[in-house]
Amino acid sequence: MKKLVVVFAIFVSLTSIAQSKIGHVNTQKLLDTLPSRKAAMTQIEDFEKRGMEELKEMETELQKKYSKYMSEQASLTPVLKQYEEEQLQKKQQAMQQREQELQQKMQQLGNELNEPILKRVKKAIEIIAGRKKLNYVVDETSTLYFAGGTDITYEVMTELLKLDAIEAPLKK
Repeated sequence: MKKLVVVFAIFVSLTSIAQSKIGHVNTQKLLDTLPSRKAAMTQIEDFEKRGMEELKEMETELQKKYSKYMSEQASLTPVLKQYEEEQLQKKQQAMQQREQELQQKMQQLGNELNEPILKRVKKAIEIIAGRKKLNYVVDETSTLYFAGGTDITYEVMTELLKLDAIEAPLKK
């Protein structure tokens, strides 16, 4: 009797899986074609460029102070020598701290700009999956293997571009 129940449970599970409709989408293609994503990437790159310029200026200033210190080092008293070394260390630490701050800010900016974009991607996938009555949609870019299923990338892309045109200008 127990064997019959186990066999029946396996049969029901396999039947429900076989009846499930699976679709797949390439989210990287979706993101690459999205105007709001391109604009977000440009903003992030601009922020990164400004940060790198700031750090380069700090590094140049540190190099100048270090060169000056090295040329005057022999003529400095021990107290002045220690003071100059401490100043150089403080400048070095300030530069490292600023670099960390800029990395955190860039991460925050990326999250802030990408969150609404990813919500639109999910919404477009849900709309198309609902129309096609799909139970599951997997991302091709993070799936190790898949065979079969329905590729809905281009339908989602069309829907996503519509959503992006409506929602993205509202954020500017």
